[in-house]
Amino acid sequence: MQYEYAHAFVSTKLGDDTARLKGRLTLAPLAHIDPIGALMIFLVGFGYAKPVPVNPRRFKNPKVGMALTALAGPVSNLIMALVFRLLSNAAMVVCIKNYALVWQVASLFFGYAAIINVSLAVFNLFPIPPLDGSKILALVIPPKYYFKYMQYERYIILALFALIFLGVLDVPLAFLTDGIMRVIAKIAWIPFKILL
Repeated sequence: MQYEYAHAFVSTKLGDDTARLKGRLTLAPLAHIDPIGALMIFLVGFGYAKPVPVNPRRFKNPKVGMALTALAGPVSNLIMALVFRLLSNAAMVVCIKNYALVWQVASLFFGYAAIINVSLAVFNLFPIPPLDGSKILALVIPPKYYFKYMQYERYIILALFALIFLGVLDVPLAFLTDGIMRVIAKIAWIPFKILL
């Protein structure tokens, strides 16, 4: 839920208080749960949360404001991945010095939590609507091409679901996730190199 909170936080800081007024500037999970998105997790293995409401007209620069708001979610995932990797390393160090199954399990749990967060960040940065990457794309391509691209959003969403269901995105997601995890693992090991 930190993902949706990050969107709400950045949009509020940039001048749009829509999310705050709708009660979305919170880490409370219930504020962000979408019933159908939650049900889909159990039925098909992936789902979604309620999108944070954003009014781009309230930003000084709507295009940049939307891109920064969109980028906030994946960045929050990467920060959480680093935190989880640090916790995984700490549990591993404790486990090595004083072996106990609980520390080994904790290390694995935090390690998997880091991987999940990186996977979510990578997935959401794909420039496919309604993912955050599509809003960041607006900064890179000319408006006439962007709006033409967004006219097909409904069809692109269906194609995205098909790609997920068929596993077509598995290889690129795994490749990118693995690369980013290697960087995070190196960064997260620095404090332990110093201490040990």
